[in-house]
Amino acid sequence: MSSPSNTALLAALATVIDPELRRPITELGMVESVEALGDGVVAAIIRLTIAGCPLRGTITSDVTAALQKVDGVTEVKVELTVMSADQRAELKERLKGSTPERGIPFNAASSLTRVYAVASGKGGVGKSSVTVNLACALAAKGLRVGIVDADIYGFSVPALMGITQAPTRVDEMILPPVAHDVKVISIGMFVTGNQPVAWRGPMLHRALEQFLTDVYFGDLDALFLDLPPGTGDVAISVAQLLPKAEILVVTTPQVAAADVAERAGAIAVQTGQKVAGVIENMSFLTLPDGTTMELFGSGGGEVLAKRLSQTVNSSVPLLGAIPLDVALREGGDIGAPIVLAHPKSPAAVALLAIADKLAVRPRGLAGLHLGIAPR
Repeated sequence: MSSPSNTALLAALATVIDPELRRPITELGMVESVEALGDGVVAAIIRLTIAGCPLRGTITSDVTAALQKVDGVTEVKVELTVMSADQRAELKERLKGSTPERGIPFNAASSLTRVYAVASGKGGVGKSSVTVNLACALAAKGLRVGIVDADIYGFSVPALMGITQAPTRVDEMILPPVAHDVKVISIGMFVTGNQPVAWRGPMLHRALEQFLTDVYFGDLDALFLDLPPGTGDVAISVAQLLPKAEILVVTTPQVAAADVAERAGAIAVQTGQKVAGVIENMSFLTLPDGTTMELFGSGGGEVLAKRLSQTVNSSVPLLGAIPLDVALREGGDIGAPIVLAHPKSPAAVALLAIADKLAVRPRGLAGLHLGIAPR
């Protein structure tokens, strides 16, 4: 049996995607060498970004599986090494360009990422669950999606996504963990156990700014920020750091909750942001006999959408109403978003319908220089 060619082996390695950077390892300079040793044995040397790479096992198994698919390969030997400082510098140049500016890439004129700040007037309305499921639904459609857990005090996104892995640091660049094809960063990934975060406003602003500048998300179609409830420091910081962010307001059906939630959306008048829409959560409960019970009243989402339309002087749609669903809570407890684990459940159907509305909104070209001049 003839030995496989280097071309075939490299082509196989080109199908291996780095689990953090979401790019082929051949494009990232991670393949030091690959060669056929004879008798069906292939040896590959793969460079890791750092010595303590938490996904070294995943990379090893993915490389092995890819090479084993090449005709004539019966055994694969993978050796892991670590990039030198120069090689890491080359990697960062590949990712960020030769003259990377320390700034927020989503504010660049060339950025087409839609940024959604998910807000609520008060806690307990399911804002984080909505954020996670919308992000996963868009990722399942093939979009590139990220989440910034900006609820510094009440972070919950890592648990809802089933993430236990810490971010990887490549010098000053932070690589966010990936779950369900969504890149996620949260302060919860940097604290020990269930330790509380007791910070004042300036530290909150600095943490959020570092998430947006030092974390490498790459080119995203959509970025979701899970904001803390209310209109405090973080909401103001988001408006300052991401002025193009659009606000998604989550409320429950009772009119009293809509009154509180209106303040979270009305902040757009002061910040100059756009309100992308209202989402009503916990709308009703379907009983075993098929009837529905409106535990928290009805109409709050529609009332809120109408009020915000008048307040911001622009049409604010009610994007959808999500029913109470035990599977939604159970999925959150085990890190399995309902839109993926039970896509036909009532809550998942509602969430997927909202995601469909967000997915059809094209990445904007407004203000983007296209390099075209009239002749």
